[in-house]
Amino acid sequence: MKITSIKQQIKRKGRYSVFVDEKYAFSLSEDALLESKLASGDELTAAQLKEFKKLSEDDKLYNQTLRYALLRLRSRWEMEFYLERKKASPDLAERILNKLSNAGMLDDEKFTQAFVADRRLLKPTSKRKLIAELRKKRISSEIIEQVVNENPGSEQTALRDIVERKRRQAKYQDDEKLMQYLARQGFSYGDIKLALKKQS
Repeated sequence: MKITSIKQQIKRKGRYSVFVDEKYAFSLSEDALLESKLASGDELTAAQLKEFKKLSEDDKLYNQTLRYALLRLRSRWEMEFYLERKKASPDLAERILNKLSNAGMLDDEKFTQAFVADRRLLKPTSKRKLIAELRKKRISSEIIEQVVNENPGSEQTALRDIVERKRRQAKYQDDEKLMQYLARQGFSYGDIKLALKKQS
């Protein structure tokens, strides 16, 4: 069996179709193709062709995972869960995760810093609720503690912002209802009382 041609795909510019004996056999990304050192005219055994077809599938999954990682920062657990859903073998999943880590695209500390900054800017919440959300994403306690405690003053800022926003709604003119809402958001009774006192 001979590789008769290698052609760049039209729809996916960074991917190449490999033809064996004039028929499409498999495709590889540019990086995987360079790594494989395949060229037109190369002879392949049936076993080698099978290996390259497997490499093609693994390479496709890596590139899908890469696109998923580029949409936004994700925790390692989120990426593990994504690969599990894609039915990646444990060995392949580990290799992909290591590749992403080495490229600086998978870092739980960076993820946590970005998550906390976004949450505090776009949807302020209590420290307790923030910690609960990060735990759901399987971030380690050490990273959570370090990042959440970097800016301790923001708890009162978040509380003040929420109180101001909720006071615009008729039902939260009632202190009791507002306090119950804030308690459900994870703020402590003492902090709530202080925030309401400062506002009045």
